[in-house]
Amino acid sequence: MEVQYFKQYSPALGKDMEVKVWGHAGRPVLYIPCQNGRFFDFEDFKMVDVWAPWIEDGRAMVFSIDTIDPETWSNPDGDPVWRIGRYEQWIRFITDELVPFMRDMVNARNGWTGYPGVIAVGASLGATHAANLFFRRPDLFDGLLALSGIYTASYGFGGFMNEDVYRNSLVDCLANMPADHPYIAEYNRHRGIIVVGQGPWEIPDTTFRLRDIFAEKGIHVWVDVWGWDCKHDWDWWYKQTAYHIPHLLD
Repeated sequence: MEVQYFKQYSPALGKDMEVKVWGHAGRPVLYIPCQNGRFFDFEDFKMVDVWAPWIEDGRAMVFSIDTIDPETWSNPDGDPVWRIGRYEQWIRFITDELVPFMRDMVNARNGWTGYPGVIAVGASLGATHAANLFFRRPDLFDGLLALSGIYTASYGFGGFMNEDVYRNSLVDCLANMPADHPYIAEYNRHRGIIVVGQGPWEIPDTTFRLRDIFAEKGIHVWVDVWGWDCKHDWDWWYKQTAYHIPHLLD
């Protein structure tokens, strides 16, 4: 398996960001680690083993990045205006800097001339971030696999709300999206999967709320609810990932 490492300065964040890439060809996949995670977690937590069949046969190139959760969602004592502003800088790093880098690489490797959409993948708070990207920027992200996420910004920002927090709180902003909003047609051309279990440490309430919102708005995102034995843990995320990758890549 081909593996590459990059360290590049991010103007959006004002610091170096590290990226690791697995694969030689295929669809671009952005892997976002769990809460406070680092780019090497994709490998250290053995998720690369789950993706290996699709990476090795040239169907996926996985790009794993750092979170900045300790500065943003995981810093409840910090100034919420500064924290959500910093999170928006991280979003811009992804959309304005990383996605063009990913597209250029996969186009060169595949001999493509078009610009493919990116599949956003994550578990736990990584799922929250991945879903924010998919629903905010359907022009860039055309696939989503979100495992065991929480889809309200109150998880990181408590009762504080401003425009930036609102746009990152899916149960709030999607509930108020007009039924004729052009993004809905975009979502329905894409492949979005949101998965949650009902066992230990899972918090499925906001996933259920999203399911209701999708039904109300005619958004065709697959909400896949697993059983009471399904825990908020890696062993289940491996199973869910392996089950859903074929649907994302077909």
